[in-house]
Amino acid sequence: MIAPELASGTQAPALGPADHADPLLPIELLELELSLDGYDGKSDFCETVRVASAKAGGEFLFDLPAEGLMDDCKRIAVLRIPSPDERMRVVLAVLDHNGTEIRMEAPDPATAHLVRFAEAFVKVLERF
Repeated sequence: MIAPELASGTQAPALGPADHADPLLPIELLELELSLDGYDGKSDFCETVRVASAKAGGEFLFDLPAEGLMDDCKRIAVLRIPSPDERMRVVLAVLDHNGTEIRMEAPDPATAHLVRFAEAFVKVLERF
């Protein structure tokens, strides 16, 4: 399920500002959401998200345990996906607490530090 923040364009600042005037989902995000919809809970979360993000033209940056960061989930994968203005924006692929469903969410104030870490992570990678 696509979080309302992604559909409405009201996400926290990411790697390049979000376009709050454009409420439409980029086709890449829709493709990503649809490709993750069939997650069976048996496949490797990271590999599933990595493959889906690559097919959508995005990048898998990293994943980490969700404990203490978000309620009702096990793991968070941090991704960069293209936005309509050709900039990359950060989104989160979240594995639910049961480990059976992956949902897409926009960073919010509670996870804004992940966006800052992702920005630093990308800057380091771009140097090499």
